Amino acid sequence: MMASLRRLRGLLRKEFLQIWRDPSSLAIAFLLPAVLLFLFGYGVSLDASNVPLALVTQRPSALAASFAGAFEQSSSFRMRRFLTIQEAERAMTDREAQGVVWLPSDFDRRAISGGNAPIGVFVNGVDTNTARIVEGYVQQVWAGWLAQQAAEAGRPAPLPIALQPRVRFNPTVNSRDFIVPGLIAMIMTLSGALLTALVIAREWERGTMEALMVTRVTIREILIAKLIPYFVLGMGGMAATVALGVFRFDVPLRGSLWALTVTSSLFMLAALGMGLLISTVARSQFVAAQIAIIATFLPAFILSGFVFDINSMPWPVQIITYAVAARYFVAILQSTFLAGDVWSVILPNAAALIAIAAIFLGAARALARKRLD
Repeated sequence: MMASLRRLRGLLRKEFLQIWRDPSSLAIAFLLPAVLLFLFGYGVSLDASNVPLALVTQRPSALAASFAGAFEQSSSFRMRRFLTIQEAERAMTDREAQGVVWLPSDFDRRAISGGNAPIGVFVNGVDTNTARIVEGYVQQVWAGWLAQQAAEAGRPAPLPIALQPRVRFNPTVNSRDFIVPGLIAMIMTLSGALLTALVIAREWERGTMEALMVTRVTIREILIAKLIPYFVLGMGGMAATVALGVFRFDVPLRGSLWALTVTSSLFMLAALGMGLLISTVARSQFVAAQIAIIATFLPAFILSGFVFDINSMPWPVQIITYAVAARYFVAILQSTFLAGDVWSVILPNAAALIAIAAIFLGAARALARKRLD
């Protein structure tokens, strides 16, 4: 036992020295997550702003100008005026506009007579998500303009129902507050797997793994010595990524730090376990990187619920998502950041992370052999 502990202590010292002397490991743990978070944090957005919109007014008037002004004052749209509906539709076909708002010639008469002045709205449906967003924004501007006109005329707004929406957990409806927690899970999935997969593959390429194999150390000691240092390194990268999300992207952290730390530790064990499993079959850094991207990042991005709603997927795909560790960590992060410590969400997903980590680490231990073939 004492000899095993001495060997393990020596291996741990060797790994920490190798991390300190090898900047690539530090880059994977700290630089890669920061770069990806900035790229995705600023590049991915579910909000629509400055959407080019074509406006056609068949009969210019003060009322039509007031309605057009409501669109021009909105930060969601960038208006372009056209004389005919044919020109506006041609602009939409040429992707110069995402939609068309058409005010017919009887717009004033209908608005004055009954407060009901239907408008024509055409939306480019190539990108269905943007089309739905544009349609919703147009309806908001329309409803707001009707309410303003009714208030100026001293009459009730011509709406059958007066809505008073209350948005829970994300009152500003800022998509970045939803995206950044999910991005943390995506990024740490990739970097966690790369930390162990690439580093061990690099040792095979340099021949240092063969030298380690001829010593008296056991395969269990080797795996533990690989796991602990990169767990510490991965958690450091995790802490830096969370700090960037909170202080740079202004994402609120309503849950407790200790709950976030514990669940992040479970997820990091699962990611590192997947990297160890990859390292048992890949002894080339190129092959290890390709396997890590295909087996970790892509499933996490597509099947975790980060972008695509799991409930909207076909049931065979929904079953597959249960094997993706990021699915559970995304749910935990979004709950912890935006809603707080919701234990009915945290505990079941944490239990799933424990099971996945045990499976990956157990498989890595079962497949790892102290031999050179």
